[in-house]
Amino acid sequence: MPVAPQQTILIVDDLPENLTVLSELLQPNFQVRVATSGQKALRIIGQPSYPDLILLDVMMPGMDGYQVFEKLRADPAARDIPVIFVTAMDSVESELQALDAGAVDYITKPIVPPIVLARVRTQLELKQARDRLSAQNIWLEAEIGRRMAENELIQEVSIRALAHLAEIRDPETGFHILRTQGYVQQLAMQLQCQPGFSDVLTERYIKLLSKSAPLHDIGKVGIPDAILQKLGPLTAEEWKIMKTHAALGSDAIEHAERDAADSVEFLSLAKEIARWHHERWDGGGYPDGLAGEAIPLSARIMALADVFDALISPRVYKVPISFEQAYEMIAAERGTHFDPVMTDCFLGHYAAFRDIAERYREPG
Repeated sequence: MPVAPQQTILIVDDLPENLTVLSELLQPNFQVRVATSGQKALRIIGQPSYPDLILLDVMMPGMDGYQVFEKLRADPAARDIPVIFVTAMDSVESELQALDAGAVDYITKPIVPPIVLARVRTQLELKQARDRLSAQNIWLEAEIGRRMAENELIQEVSIRALAHLAEIRDPETGFHILRTQGYVQQLAMQLQCQPGFSDVLTERYIKLLSKSAPLHDIGKVGIPDAILQKLGPLTAEEWKIMKTHAALGSDAIEHAERDAADSVEFLSLAKEIARWHHERWDGGGYPDGLAGEAIPLSARIMALADVFDALISPRVYKVPISFEQAYEMIAAERGTHFDPVMTDCFLGHYAAFRDIAERYREPG
């Protein structure tokens, strides 16, 4: 592989005759820069155009080659420049010391021109290969990041589209998805510092939880319009049918999981939320009558978020109540409908939840 002529070599040696010999040898094929001391070499290396290879004399006054090399390795911008030590010391111990320090090669004086050229070419070709690999890795990382972001966007849009299927048939809940998603994320973040919650509520878990929240009522697509949009109170039989939306939603998500080639983390949380967000802390909820911590954490968070939004939002069967009334009603359900610690956290940061509600208030 031919070495590109534009590659630059820095020669560092305190003896002008040595600089002359190496420069004359290398200049036909490379750009050559020289420095007569370690301090001058560091000033040259500190300029924007870095050399591709450094031939560094070991025995120099003021600052020897090892000291120069140590400063190079401490500089993030220069630490990857390959260095070949050039020295009159030809002992095995000296060579081992140089290689142990991190030099890529070791050449003894007096130099043998063909050997110097061969070793220089070898190190420059290796540097070219490393640079190409590094550039390729940077490109691959950027491409992976772009595709992951694209996949996340597609996933989020798909989730929203599915969630809106349920919403379309209940038009008064247009911003319900955005509000409940905001409440869920906010409550989960506030609970992170609470004993018993911090181990589960990692940043990744909260991200997945927030992503899953819009699917909590996906099962409503299976509820007849006559029940879902009824203006008056539901009969006992109608209420029984309405409550099936929790199981219908989790079953639909479970079928999606089975069809997926690999497991999808957020679907597991979405299934928990869809099935159990109507369970109660005291065991009086549906569909399974779970109680206390037997109710998955995701569903307990969703339950509080969903009820809060239902209280303050208009529905075909009710008018909204004030934030103050909602506060009192949720406080009254502490330890019965809702996890008591979660309720305390929600009420303690109530202003944040009011802000989310105001931000995504129903238009008109």
